[in-house]
Amino acid sequence: MGLLREGINEVIATTHWNAAPMGIISRGGSQRMVVFRGSHTAENIRSHGWVVANITFDPVVYVETAFGDLGRERFVPEKVGDRWVQRLAGAEAWAAFETHVSRETNEAMMVDLTPLYEQMLTCAVHPVNRGFSSVIEATVHATRYVMGRDPALRELIRHHASIIRRCGGRREMEALALLQTHLPKETILP
Repeated sequence: MGLLREGINEVIATTHWNAAPMGIISRGGSQRMVVFRGSHTAENIRSHGWVVANITFDPVVYVETAFGDLGRERFVPEKVGDRWVQRLAGAEAWAAFETHVSRETNEAMMVDLTPLYEQMLTCAVHPVNRGFSSVIEATVHATRYVMGRDPALRELIRHHASIIRRCGGRREMEALALLQTHLPKETILP
């Protein structure tokens, strides 16, 4: 299995009719993720024991899933071994994993991943686009900013917004506009 590369892979993780942006850590041939306790993802991992890493280059999906829930029509049920999982309908590739919670803190749990199956659905080349990368960064900062209103995070969001405007395409601009709707009024992006 080889869809994920060494380092942290930014994917849309699906767990029992739920989707959320997630970083899957791949080091030394093994994969794991850190999941915040109390999230739908954490609850589903405990209840169902699987996660699907969906690879997509649609920046809007990262913002949609960071701040809201997708309808069931956005998922595709797949049979993997003896269990049913759900992947994103628009994924370019996906990999299903069995999950095992290996460590917990008050805030998060470390989840070890065992590969079960992976599939490439399309074969497309995606040149590096700083606008797309900045959508990911701005979204990560925004999820933290709405909880604590740290001015340093607000400035990082604004910095990435300027990169999105300079380097992004139509979908990156749509993602930025959607992100703005989830931010407090005082965070108006330049």
